[in-house]
Amino acid sequence: MQVNGIAIKPGVTFGEALHFNTGHKPLDYRILPIKRIPQQLSRLDGGLARLKQQLTASLQALDSHSDAYALVEADLLYLDDPDLRAHIADTITQLQFSACVSIERVFAHQASELEALDDPYLAQRAEDVRSLGKRLIQAVFGQPGQEPGKLKVPTILLADDISPAEFAVLPLDNVAGIVLKSGGLTSHTAILARAAGIPALLSCPYSELGINNGDQLAIDGDAGALYRNPEGDTLELLRQHEESARIAREQLDQYRDKPAMTLDGHEISLLANVGNLNDVLKVSGLGADGIGLLRTEFMLMHSATLPDERAQYQLYSDAIHALEGRVLTIRTLDIGADKELPCLCQVKEENPALGLRGIRYTLANPQLLKTQLRAVLRAANHGHVRLMFPMVNQVEELDAVLALLETCRRELDDEEKGFGDISLGIVVETPAAVLNLPAMLPMLDFVSIGTNDLTQYAMAADRGNPCLARDYPALSPAVLRLISMTLQSARSQDVKVSLCGEMGSDPRLVPLLIGLGFDELSVNVGALLEVKAAICRQEFSRCTQLAGRALMADRLSELDDCISSYK
Repeated sequence: MQVNGIAIKPGVTFGEALHFNTGHKPLDYRILPIKRIPQQLSRLDGGLARLKQQLTASLQALDSHSDAYALVEADLLYLDDPDLRAHIADTITQLQFSACVSIERVFAHQASELEALDDPYLAQRAEDVRSLGKRLIQAVFGQPGQEPGKLKVPTILLADDISPAEFAVLPLDNVAGIVLKSGGLTSHTAILARAAGIPALLSCPYSELGINNGDQLAIDGDAGALYRNPEGDTLELLRQHEESARIAREQLDQYRDKPAMTLDGHEISLLANVGNLNDVLKVSGLGADGIGLLRTEFMLMHSATLPDERAQYQLYSDAIHALEGRVLTIRTLDIGADKELPCLCQVKEENPALGLRGIRYTLANPQLLKTQLRAVLRAANHGHVRLMFPMVNQVEELDAVLALLETCRRELDDEEKGFGDISLGIVVETPAAVLNLPAMLPMLDFVSIGTNDLTQYAMAADRGNPCLARDYPALSPAVLRLISMTLQSARSQDVKVSLCGEMGSDPRLVPLLIGLGFDELSVNVGALLEVKAAICRQEFSRCTQLAGRALMADRLSELDDCISSYK
């Protein structure tokens, strides 16, 4: 028996079924006698205390620099809000509902308000709010929820959803997979599971299989399928797939300490894209040359307040020391479009993808940018730092940000605070940036191509719209020519070019990217070894021939055939 869902990771995994945080008593929606209201207020306070105690204990087990810590801390801040407690208490006393029904109503209302804002990020936050409400109801009932620390065997968790805070305290060594009834590829759970390397199926109707705790389950990430108690030929086929994946992983291990060099001696600098200090710590063990993209806006995603200069300086300094001499490339805050941050008062825009985003936002909020620039300059005293600015389209924008950077240098000098030298770059993400690049190159040490947004803006196709994915893929003749133009412009002025978009994490495209002439690739942490292996298996001379043929393709099918036929 099987059902299908959206897979976020290829490969096969097996484990025992466990329904996670699904059971609490049915709610009683009857009006309460007035004499029972004090009891319900007491139950509310008891539930809040129990859940906050549980979350506080979780914080103590987490790295304070991790995304997981920030997610749990955000839930604690939410529960500590006196207005939340007052709103629930008012519902109990005025409407005479039980504590649990009142919690359900208040959290559902707040989640609905977030969804009504018609914003993708806040819609995901709405699901987090609902999940937190369910956990508070469990705490009121005296049920702290499934104790993840008690998982002793490989387990596949089944749930309607798993909140970021719940995910943060999972014993990942014992979690073989996750299956959710909800979620999409951009949901919090998908992002966290992908970063942790855990197979997961999203939007999967697993209830149709009648799964009981302890049943044997298998997730086939290649087919996006969930199997209950597989046997016979099905089980044998799944075992074969699992063994093939294990052998492939072992073969990749041999590349950890090897340089990213083609068979004929052409070396590529291989860097990592990261969003937190935990990912930085993984990089050294995977043989990367450093960090090609630190997404600094991730430190704001679940923060109730803006991190000050000292906090940012500490974070960047910790990352530099963890890299032990390897390069750290920091991208200034890339805010706007689909990145709405709760700690900022962002104006609602009719078309946010074409609005105040990236460097436009931070130039419009210079104090926010100055705080970050000062922290980066000070951290550069401790190691090799590169700084790049997102969504720079015109030379005037670059002039403005470099003038602000010089102001920060003068201020630090006046304050007798040490600062170091940094290399400067921009992220090329629009056709305008490609066309205006020759005027900006004299002021730059490097450029990095963000292929995700470059494709979106070149093709006028929303990269998050699944209806457009097939007809407007990540690589097309038009985008390929824009990439080639960028490389040629930079090469003419002896400026290095990196690629930091998702395209670089696709091993199938590695020969093409090498042949086009990239100096370095910055890829997702989970793809580092696979991309390095792909580099080491190529001959540079043949890669350049492939790139020449690909640039002549006029149709999507011709380009795809060109890449697919390369052996």
